Amino acid sequence: MAPQTQSLPYIRAISPYQPGKPITQLARELGLAVEQIVKLASNENPLGMSPKAQAAAIEAMSTLSRYPDDFALKQALAERSGLGMERIVLGNGSNDVLDLIARVFLAPGRSAIFAQYAFAVYPLATLSTGAEPIAVPASDYGHDLDAMRAAIRPDTRLIWIANPNNPTGTFLPYPQLKAFLQSVPADVVVVLDEAYNEYLPPAERVDTTAWLAEMPNLVITRTFSKIYGLAGLRIGYGLSSAEIADLMNRVRQPFNCNNLALAAGTAALDDHEFVARSYALNRAGMEQVVAGIKRLGCSHIPSHGNFVTFRAPEAAKVNQSLLRNGVIVRPIAAYGMPDWLRVTIGTESENKRFLAALEVSL
Repeated sequence: MAPQTQSLPYIRAISPYQPGKPITQLARELGLAVEQIVKLASNENPLGMSPKAQAAAIEAMSTLSRYPDDFALKQALAERSGLGMERIVLGNGSNDVLDLIARVFLAPGRSAIFAQYAFAVYPLATLSTGAEPIAVPASDYGHDLDAMRAAIRPDTRLIWIANPNNPTGTFLPYPQLKAFLQSVPADVVVVLDEAYNEYLPPAERVDTTAWLAEMPNLVITRTFSKIYGLAGLRIGYGLSSAEIADLMNRVRQPFNCNNLALAAGTAALDDHEFVARSYALNRAGMEQVVAGIKRLGCSHIPSHGNFVTFRAPEAAKVNQSLLRNGVIVRPIAAYGMPDWLRVTIGTESENKRFLAALEVSL
């Protein structure tokens, strides 16, 4: 009998996460020069990483013979959030934090709820624990909170919510979201994934960390991979009650965040000019891309992140044509949206390159 047959059946049932195609992979496959390729598939910051973060990472190279010390980043996050350091959990990207939450609260015989078209890691993290995933049908490609509340069962221990949502870009108004959180049973943990929080207009953004005092069953996750441009360093964090943070730290791998990521993350928090420039570039690029998509006759889902999901006739063929033209976007058939593609907002020239390639691909 083959050893893999002895693995847990719920592990064998998992479909592996499919990341956006790397530039180097497309270059190898099609014989294109790397510099000829534009990648708009993984919602990365087209400006790269924060200059302050880059300088800090370079300086931290001299510390790589030592195990990491996460004090400085946790202290900086505590000062920014107004929470004690004992309520902050760092992760190897926010995906790591999501996995920690699942490991603490889920197991065979338990269930977790998420919305149709929500982030693919939610069912993966749920299935990896042997818990039952409950996908609630979407409303206008976003979360139907009434239906999610109705889906809660006696064995439900976790609810996953992304706001803004990936891959659709939809957004739940804060009053509606808060009312939902207040209605959830106290023994059901709600994870509020705010990976794209910094792309919301500042005037419309609410500091959800203030809700933690009222809702001890709330966990907020955020990342440095998006607007801060640190996707390759893998650094994210969770905010929660001290009691939940303690449980997550019990299953967290020692030294799960490396020295370069910790140094870069700490510096990135203070690079307000870079964040403002990234936000402004995204807003202008969103207008450029949406206008171009409309001009080409494609419908789209209004987005509150740094990407746009649009409908394309024969999306798989359109995607292949874009690849041949050196433009990488994200097909999202795995999300149950085979007629849609997701494109990250790039620089003005990258957006122009994408729209020109899309025009000849449709």
